[in-house]
Amino acid sequence: MFKKIGPGVLIAAAFIGPGTIAACTIAGVKFGYALLWAMLFSILATMILQEMAARLGLVTQKGLADAIKSELTLKWVRNTIITIILGAILVGNAAYEAGNIGGATLGMEALFGESYTALYPFVIGILAFALLWLGSYKALEKVFVGLIFLMSISFIITAILTKPNLMDVAKGLFVPTIPNDGLLMVIALVGTTVVPYNLFLHASLVNEKWKSKYDLKTARWDTLLSIGLGGMVSMAIVIAAAAIPRDDVKGAMDLVLGLEPLFGDTARYFMGIGLFAAGLTSSITAPLAAAYVANSCFGWNAGLKDWRFRLVWLIILIVGVLFLSLDFKPIEVIQFAQIANGILLPVIAILLVWMVNRSRVMGAYKNNMFQIILAYAIVAIALLLGIKSILKVLGWV
Repeated sequence: MFKKIGPGVLIAAAFIGPGTIAACTIAGVKFGYALLWAMLFSILATMILQEMAARLGLVTQKGLADAIKSELTLKWVRNTIITIILGAILVGNAAYEAGNIGGATLGMEALFGESYTALYPFVIGILAFALLWLGSYKALEKVFVGLIFLMSISFIITAILTKPNLMDVAKGLFVPTIPNDGLLMVIALVGTTVVPYNLFLHASLVNEKWKSKYDLKTARWDTLLSIGLGGMVSMAIVIAAAAIPRDDVKGAMDLVLGLEPLFGDTARYFMGIGLFAAGLTSSITAPLAAAYVANSCFGWNAGLKDWRFRLVWLIILIVGVLFLSLDFKPIEVIQFAQIANGILLPVIAILLVWMVNRSRVMGAYKNNMFQIILAYAIVAIALLLGIKSILKVLGWV
């Protein structure tokens, strides 16, 4: 069974980064279990979109950007879309890479103390570099399976230690409510889980693992299992945070501090391992996704060892380390990335659904009617979230 696990693990690792941990922590502290339904919806939406991306990649044997280019016949439309994709993914991932490395750094601080904090970003950067430079796809897959296992065990045990009320958890999961001031938190939870660059990453990675459309059943199983496990981790963080006896928690490390009075150093070590694993995996997948997007957009057809492929992820990684180690806060760049991603998610979701609905592209593997209805519902929500995200960055909501 575990031999069938593939790129879905990398996708799960990609969306459970420091940003997701922070958002889930704040959601749990401020609203208890009330927004667990938003996480459940986010995971189901992610499963549906990622399954489509994987199916498109396997059937067409192309990356998502390649497929988009081949289907958009108007040159100005094609060039505009490709420009938006490159801007959002390359610049955005470079900006967010500092946050990914920062999350792993917080994990190391929880485990080893703050005496060598200045060195931790370089340690994370060197680890990520070594894994990307030396590792084949199969090696990366094994590393991610191990890190996801550590992260899952850490956060799930932390949630169990809080002894949550199971009836209240079930109510939060299956009875949607939006508390006062909870709308933006819902947007944050969905936005940090349904990630545009993961669609590009998944469409490319399936062809590293499998080479035939007859592997679709295995690819679907891998997607559902891995993303489902990632969803359990996110929900576990919300549940753990709901037990914190304080209301001034702003991020992941505050979750450690809030749980320490209840569980002592045990909470620090479990959270430290989880943060380290989440930060390191995201520090690898963000540069990797950027390289796959560039590879697909420019039509390089390059492998993992190609110098152009390596150059892209190396630039993203170096920028992330420098941003963090120099304590540089690239607010303008991050705001641009948020606006670009707010535009990118609904655009890519619409294009993805459009392509997977087309018999000319997918043949017998196009969406059925049930998938079409689900897909358009997600597209509508993605469009709403994109607009809300842009308005939030501009300070209009």
